[in-house]
Amino acid sequence: MRNIVLIGMPGAGKSTVGVLLAKTIGYGFVDCDLLIQGQTGELLYKTIERDGIDAFLQTENRVISGLFVSRCVIATGGSAIFGDRAMEHLRESGVVVYLKLDPDEIERRIRNITTRGIAMNPGETIHDVYAVRAPLYEKWADVTVSCSGLTPEGVIEEILRQVPPNEL
Repeated sequence: MRNIVLIGMPGAGKSTVGVLLAKTIGYGFVDCDLLIQGQTGELLYKTIERDGIDAFLQTENRVISGLFVSRCVIATGGSAIFGDRAMEHLRESGVVVYLKLDPDEIERRIRNITTRGIAMNPGETIHDVYAVRAPLYEKWADVTVSCSGLTPEGVIEEILRQVPPNEL
């Protein structure tokens, strides 16, 4: 059985939708940010502060590349798309769904930008991060779901419309 892999910007709803989707279709749920925290023993933003963004991205790529699960909904971190090895691995294990949300809505949703563990340089805005990441999300996505104006349940309905469970 194949996995459903959720990619997208921080605040797009990957973890929230992921848990609910997993319950809806009877899959397990994996949050890659929590896996990284488990391996590093600290919160993401602490790792980024201490080691820098490049080292964090290497850790993220390594952790995701070593993930072997089936029949799971996998919520990646927003920066997972920078790891080619990780993304190739995820794509081989399932269908990659891009939860697309415009940067203005992301800014409204994210309240804890400094402690959330977002891989972004000092002085960068969500709009700057979005401009760099959006083409990579589109590159890796098998399916794109526009989340603007949708509840988590609405996002799940759209995912299941585009990726029927009998096709997994």
